[in-house]
Amino acid sequence: MRDMFTNGHLEVHPRKCYGITSPISWAGPTETDHIHTERLMEALKHFGVFEDDAALGHRMFVLGKLNSLVKEWISELGELKGLPQSVISSAGGKIYTFGSYRLGVHTKGSDIDALCVGPRHVERSDFFQSFVEKLKQHNGIKNVRAVEDAYVPVIKFDFLNIEIDLVFAQLPLQCIPDHLDLRDDARLKNLDIRCIRSLNGCRVTDEILHLVPNRKNFRTTLRAIKLWANRRGIYSNILGFLGGVSWAMLVARTCQLYPNAAASTLVHKFFLVFSKW
Repeated sequence: MRDMFTNGHLEVHPRKCYGITSPISWAGPTETDHIHTERLMEALKHFGVFEDDAALGHRMFVLGKLNSLVKEWISELGELKGLPQSVISSAGGKIYTFGSYRLGVHTKGSDIDALCVGPRHVERSDFFQSFVEKLKQHNGIKNVRAVEDAYVPVIKFDFLNIEIDLVFAQLPLQCIPDHLDLRDDARLKNLDIRCIRSLNGCRVTDEILHLVPNRKNFRTTLRAIKLWANRRGIYSNILGFLGGVSWAMLVARTCQLYPNAAASTLVHKFFLVFSKW
């Protein structure tokens, strides 16, 4: 394995294979590639795909509030079910994000896909009954809709002007610690199929981020491809086209095939690779 070296503005990665095959090219970016990448960023900014720091901070604030709300609800549920105080105080509960927000490619005004993970005393029926009622009673939350019969059951609501799609998974654990890693395959053992589907959103998103050579280049490239697909009306799995996670996997594969390339080069290689796939 060769040493890492600097070429222009970008540190080139050592020869590690991230995909199931070797890369097509290990070439690093040229000065022209850097110029084209800067122009790509300017174009993306022109189309308004980035949120400013204030909007990003607001999203983090809302997610923090939602996480606290979940912990509070799980504690209250433990008391209603007569659990020992020691169990109630350590039960935890956690909100995970997935989709475009977790990938770092969400746009202004987009919603947040989130997962509520509860311990073993929290049933799915609790999530769609008592938690829905708790959401409806919260001053900052509006338009609460429970879609319990969906392929992946979900609660949709607006929290301080941020749209959130929240799914649920119950794990056979007495407590849910804040550092729980959902990428561990052992977490899926003996789980209800609806819980597995709910967990898969986070697991797939985290696996994509884990398997790309350079997350910054991946995110810039994916933003460009998402913008292209949206402007051509082909970004929608509901209408039979590719959805967000599918575009992300295609871009991730391109990044694996050209691990040291700049974002502008990756956009070009994306169309080259998949026009011949």
